[in-house]
Amino acid sequence: MSFTLSAADVKNLRDTTGAGMMDCKAALTEAEGDFEKAIEILRKKGQKLSIKRADREAKEGVVIAKVNDSKTKGVVVKVSSETDFVSKNEDFINTAKKIADIALTTFPASLEELLKQTFEGNTSIGDKVTDMVAAIGEKIELTNYETMEAPQVEFYIHMGNKAGVLVGLNKNGAQFTDAGKDVAMQIAAMKPIALDKSDVDSGVIAKEIEIGKEQARAEGKPEAMLEKIALGKLEKFYKESTLLHQQFVKDGSHTISSYLKSIDKDLTVTGFKHVKLG
Repeated sequence: MSFTLSAADVKNLRDTTGAGMMDCKAALTEAEGDFEKAIEILRKKGQKLSIKRADREAKEGVVIAKVNDSKTKGVVVKVSSETDFVSKNEDFINTAKKIADIALTTFPASLEELLKQTFEGNTSIGDKVTDMVAAIGEKIELTNYETMEAPQVEFYIHMGNKAGVLVGLNKNGAQFTDAGKDVAMQIAAMKPIALDKSDVDSGVIAKEIEIGKEQARAEGKPEAMLEKIALGKLEKFYKESTLLHQQFVKDGSHTISSYLKSIDKDLTVTGFKHVKLG
């Protein structure tokens, strides 16, 4: 059965998938003009490219954070690429923003569930990412998806979409917006590993105590004093690495905890999410 391939058909496939003109022409030819089959061929090409480039590192990309209108929910997603040439592309950034919008609207429980959500028409987010691999020709992945629910959620996106932060506050009100944003920027700058002392993983604590002992031992301190010295170093670690105990970068006279209490005596952070490139 013969068919005639028109420039309009090729353009339509290109507009739908974002794939290159020659790839669209080849897919339509292989599919003998069947549009849906041509899309499937391009997706398979993207899947093959993903497998072929599985060992390549996708350290570039964009991180997008968003909150809903009532500021009770927030999401942050990371779409990774191999090169910053791709990550700075307007279409790439807009696609990441659309994925974040869908995530915020549907609020799926996991990254796997997010990939199943509808992107446009009959296309899932997972298929859209595969289409991007086929169109762009490098490893592209939706690598991170985090959510936050709280009485008030604020967000911050670091310059050039290099990092995204969500912060949950225990109270809601316009008077807390600036504080939430300040804390979000603090997280991006100082990279705390936990909210409070009690949230630090026990394995991390054990490791820090051991490091503290080894440092004291190397300094020639008595063996009987090592535990006490290590615990003192652990307190310093908490001040540097847990959000509520960190020194506030915009006002060194405050910790994050005391800064929040200076705004409202009961105000605190319920949790945070920090996603960055690399």
